[in-house]
Amino acid sequence: MDYSKINTLGKLKKSNWISKSIKDELRDNLIKVKKEGKKIFSDIHGYEETVLPDLERAILSKHDINFLGLRGQAKTKIARKLIDLLDEYIPVVEGSPLNDDPLQPISHYAKNIILKKKDSTPITWMHRSDRFTEKLATPDVTVPDLIGDIDPIKAANLKLSFSDFKVINYGLIPRSNRCIFVINEIPDLQPRIQVSLFNILQENDIQIRGFNFRMPLDIHFVFTANPEDYTNRGNIVTPLKDRIGSQILTHYPKTIDISKKITSQENRINKSVYEKIHIPEIAKNMIEKLAFEARNYEYVDSKSGVSARLTTSAYEFMISSAERRLYLNNEENTVLRVSDFLSIVPAVNGKLELVYEGEQEGPYIVVMNLISKTIKSLFNDIFPVVNNKIKDKKKDNPYKKIQNWFEKNKLKLKNDISNKEYRNSLHEINGLNEIVKNNLKSLDNKELEFYMEFVLHGIAENSLISKKYTNTSIDFKDLISDIFNKEEGEI
Repeated sequence: MDYSKINTLGKLKKSNWISKSIKDELRDNLIKVKKEGKKIFSDIHGYEETVLPDLERAILSKHDINFLGLRGQAKTKIARKLIDLLDEYIPVVEGSPLNDDPLQPISHYAKNIILKKKDSTPITWMHRSDRFTEKLATPDVTVPDLIGDIDPIKAANLKLSFSDFKVINYGLIPRSNRCIFVINEIPDLQPRIQVSLFNILQENDIQIRGFNFRMPLDIHFVFTANPEDYTNRGNIVTPLKDRIGSQILTHYPKTIDISKKITSQENRINKSVYEKIHIPEIAKNMIEKLAFEARNYEYVDSKSGVSARLTTSAYEFMISSAERRLYLNNEENTVLRVSDFLSIVPAVNGKLELVYEGEQEGPYIVVMNLISKTIKSLFNDIFPVVNNKIKDKKKDNPYKKIQNWFEKNKLKLKNDISNKEYRNSLHEINGLNEIVKNNLKSLDNKELEFYMEFVLHGIAENSLISKKYTNTSIDFKDLISDIFNKEEGEI
């Protein structure tokens, strides 16, 4: 259909255009997409067998939807993707404040102009990208914001009753007629504001200052909410929940592979940066593993959740640490280091809601503990697990050479040293190169030093050697000598 040529009501009638509700639009287009084998939600990962089937059933049922889940679970992202299921263009009465369907007008403006101009009524075509309205629920949102209000000055000037359509200043919801309307964090709306939505959801009329205005608005509502027991949040009032057709539960990624897909998709790192920095796959795993550890950590509030945004921010920060080092040393390229992973504390701090005990420990300590747990867990997956027999040097100990080296030496691994200095420092340690090559048969040579440093951190977490962080370096040394030094007053 050539939309540019259909610019009046008469031409629209001759084109055999059929009006349908937005819920029918969504339903019909979903059916078409499923039959064609296409994917609307291709960039939503981890929900293929859980959330998305429920969403499709809700659309087929023509239900308004509430997505219930912790922060960072792609609730709003899914809602925004729904516009892809709308028709590309729909006809609208030109100048209408309510996006009136020319064949089924509801506003006084549209009805009046059609009465006057009949088939000559001008129409425009509204693209689906303009048929989406989003409102963040906050305690200061009012009924006039959402529904509208009566303009007493207009009523006085026109000598009309307050119950007349002409005196209404419409709010966001009526102006979103024939659109998808999303209210994020619906529990944050005051109960009395939630009550104002009852009639719109069920009876298709609006109430303003005690006056009923029959207005069959055509809106597909999508709500998002955190669980009701989330700290300092309100509740969704029961009658409102009753009027929302479907409540769909979201969740965090269930595997590290899924989580990596999300982080890879959502990060904002320039392609040019990737060309300069080689990133071992295990470094990506470390970022995702940290989030999994945080979600189960006793000092992190499980009711608050750990957003998927944490991994994205941490990943960006880790890469930027390597990029900064590149410029400091005036080098063309580099390989990510374990020390870059250790630098992510500022990117993680603000994304963890701590319980009281965690607040007592302090955010920095909590994040460092999570980093330690992450390294230890991944180390034990790759290298020989450190047990009591290994800790006894008289028994077969694959880390004995490394420990023996630290009995006479120590390593001060500075954060921003050049590639050459970094390489030379690690290769001085007896047995370190050997332990990596013995346990990683398909090792990329670029990643050798990364794994060598990783082993040092791993055995330090297992108390075979000592590790100490400073602002500019990581200091590794013999565990026994470190204990004695601390007893003598060294920190």
